[in-house]
Amino acid sequence: MRTIMVMFDTLTRKFLPNYGNDWVKAPNFERLAEKCLTFDKFYAGSLPCMPARRELHTGKHNFLHRGWGPLEPFDHSAMEVLRENDIYTHLVTDHSHYWEDGGCTYHNRYDTWEGFRGQEGDRYVAHDIEVDVKQSHPLNKKGISVVQHYRNRTRQTCKEDMPSVKTFAAGIEFLKEHVCKDNWFLQIEAFDPHEPFYVSQEFRKLYGLPEEETLYWPRYGGMPEEYRNDMELCRKEYAALISMCDESLGKVLDLMDENDMWKDTCLIVNTDHGFLLGEHEYLGKNFPPCYDELVHLPFFLHVPGVAEGGRCDILCSTVDIPLTLLDLYGCDKNSLEETDGRSILSVLRKEEEEKESVLFGLHGHYTCISDGRYVYMKNTVNREVQLYEYTLMPTNIRGFFSKDQLEKAQICQGNRFTNHIPCMKIPMNNFYLHFPQDERFFDLEKDPDQSEDLIGKMDLGDWNKKLRIALEKAGAPEEEFERLGI
Repeated sequence: MRTIMVMFDTLTRKFLPNYGNDWVKAPNFERLAEKCLTFDKFYAGSLPCMPARRELHTGKHNFLHRGWGPLEPFDHSAMEVLRENDIYTHLVTDHSHYWEDGGCTYHNRYDTWEGFRGQEGDRYVAHDIEVDVKQSHPLNKKGISVVQHYRNRTRQTCKEDMPSVKTFAAGIEFLKEHVCKDNWFLQIEAFDPHEPFYVSQEFRKLYGLPEEETLYWPRYGGMPEEYRNDMELCRKEYAALISMCDESLGKVLDLMDENDMWKDTCLIVNTDHGFLLGEHEYLGKNFPPCYDELVHLPFFLHVPGVAEGGRCDILCSTVDIPLTLLDLYGCDKNSLEETDGRSILSVLRKEEEEKESVLFGLHGHYTCISDGRYVYMKNTVNREVQLYEYTLMPTNIRGFFSKDQLEKAQICQGNRFTNHIPCMKIPMNNFYLHFPQDERFFDLEKDPDQSEDLIGKMDLGDWNKKLRIALEKAGAPEEEFERLGI
């Protein structure tokens, strides 16, 4: 068995023609419909970037116990299980969070990996050199990461210099070397189309964008009413980057066509989460409620003889991917211990029942449940409840936990989440309490745009019970129930 996983960051479902978009130019995403099963009910789990990747390795929800952090010593990674079963694993990526404090243990789980620098605010090119920072729109992000971005761009003067283009080129090189070999897994992981939407002008021309950048790096938060009309430009900047991603994806599909790889090679095309570009009056991710644009994800799967075109309405989420990988290679799925996922293949083959619901959210913020039609989003009810990080790796994105947090740390008994290994229980500084705390409920069948909140219009007692049962099954800590008031 051979598998290619093409993973994008921040790929929003509603911008793809496969899901009804009629203006974004992505012909290679459209090609996926011929060979892949297109999933209509695939969801994120833990947001944002590294929490999603932890689920990709472990098959366990991250957000109930931990915020942004690395793989832990007590974690079991699907990539390591593949290696133990003589499946060669290789990662090519330009996702710079892999070599920061809060993500530094993921890439080392593969046999080999290759990284490309310069995305976003990657601390790459020396930023103490003065650089012309163009900020043509007041909603564009500001700060040191922006300065860093413009310094990094001095090494990206044409399309071929772009980190994601280099990433795909490295993936193609691996495939050419391994086209006649068996038992390998390749993860081509592109940071694009994550913001900033920096892309060569040939793709911006497709959408009539001017030479100068417009709203290309929206800061996270609410969207002021006076900028509503500017969202069209921002969406075009994002679409231009998707079109560049589409061109890179096409090169993988071309190689598979040329070498007749569809008969013996699996393909997964996925993402970690989406993005809000003015929908529901928000920009970005992390802080808004978990609307569909953020958590209802595109997902494509080709498995010879099992998934070869058509559409699928099975309810799935990111925690299902590692179990699916182990199933593809005939590995023992119990190697990961007490996961929250199940093999998508097993469900397709009718060997396992479809999930009744999926969980998703952010640590200390929204905790949500959906059955594929209804979505219940619940936030903090009891603001006095102390939340904790359960970890043996006390790091944030960049840097360590504070001295105050570490002084208050205590050793707690192992639990389901830690594979029953004792760990530190460290008080969490919950900055999400600065944002509105509420609950929301939507009927996606009648209201796919989530414009009518049904809170106050129906009894949610049964949904609170469903959420409690799902949290108990996932081994959520007691303070999570107290915080949510269930």
